[in-house]
Amino acid sequence: MKTMTCRDLGGPCEFVHHGESADEIIKAQDKHLRNVVAGGDRSHTAALSEMKGRWMHPISNMGWYRATKRKFAARPEGLTDAGDQETRGA
Repeated sequence: MKTMTCRDLGGPCEFVHHGESADEIIKAQDKHLRNVVAGGDRSHTAALSEMKGRWMHPISNMGWYRATKRKFAARPEGLTDAGDQETRGA
């Protein structure tokens, strides 16, 4: 199990995602962005727009995807501090 934050994935906050794969983390980030923007948090609007663009144009955004997979692979296994906001997978 590895962790990445919203900020690690291009977002504006330190919300922590846990996952067994980079794909799990990316899906969790997509869900996080959608939820917080739907809840009225405008600080995440740009990151959500970028994520939607990646889903709509996956071939042209392979660089971001590969970089994220490399960042995930470089992360150590383990969980964050118990007090962090967090989610596991999508």
